[in-house]
Amino acid sequence: MMHLIMILIALTVAWCLRSSWNQPQGNWNLRWQRSLFLFLFPPLLIFMTAISVLFMGPQGQMGGMYTGSISYVVALIYLAFFVISCIKLAFQGWRSVESARNCPLVNLGDKQARLLQTGALFAGQIGFWQPELVVSQGLLQTLSPDHLESVLAHEQGHHYYRDTFWFFWLGWVRSCTAWLPNTELLWQELLALRELRADSYAALQIDPLLLAESLLLVVSNSPVISEICCAALGSPSVGDAYGVRLEQRIEALLAPPEPNPEARFQSWNGFLLALLPLVTVIFHT
Repeated sequence: MMHLIMILIALTVAWCLRSSWNQPQGNWNLRWQRSLFLFLFPPLLIFMTAISVLFMGPQGQMGGMYTGSISYVVALIYLAFFVISCIKLAFQGWRSVESARNCPLVNLGDKQARLLQTGALFAGQIGFWQPELVVSQGLLQTLSPDHLESVLAHEQGHHYYRDTFWFFWLGWVRSCTAWLPNTELLWQELLALRELRADSYAALQIDPLLLAESLLLVVSNSPVISEICCAALGSPSVGDAYGVRLEQRIEALLAPPEPNPEARFQSWNGFLLALLPLVTVIFHT
């Protein structure tokens, strides 16, 4: 009974936190921190609660109340679902990487890239921790050298921040918590902020106006590419979010530059609260 109460409390807190999200405004550094917290903390709390219940086992007492096997089975099923989802996404990502590696290599100045045989305009990083740059034949034939340089600078931003690696795990969280409120809206917000961050990185090296022009050219002719293990200049979106994200990026490029959001230790302190369920283990006998 006590373990079921723990699970219900974790679900209630997770649901309430996700429900509290609304479309933020202002500094995109603060938007990043808030959106990432609301996206990650609820599933992390549920995950740690399930780990705690699994660790304590189906028998024993806690707080003077006997524990049962129902909560143990629920936690086991949920964790198994997490693992299966991770394996599924990893397999899909591996297929994307293998598909990219089958493309021929081309030299772009001092960089090497995989050439995608399509007339559509595409440039993206595909892979995990060490992604490969993939560009389309249409992109090389359509863009001027200056516009191409701005696109490559944007993709270098994705590589610098290891976006393909981190967003693989965020995509895993998304697939496991699609039933929570605002999961898709938060995911779209994080994708938008990811692109804003890469745009900001590129704008430090090339003319922001040139990058804005390249962005308009590429996103209007981009093919549909899987989001798994891919970070591209023209990332896919859904519904009205496509136009909103594009407008935000153009406005950010034309506005005075903001400092890039570097990881700060204090911004991660709130996630430590998700470990509280592990403390309950010491009260289990």
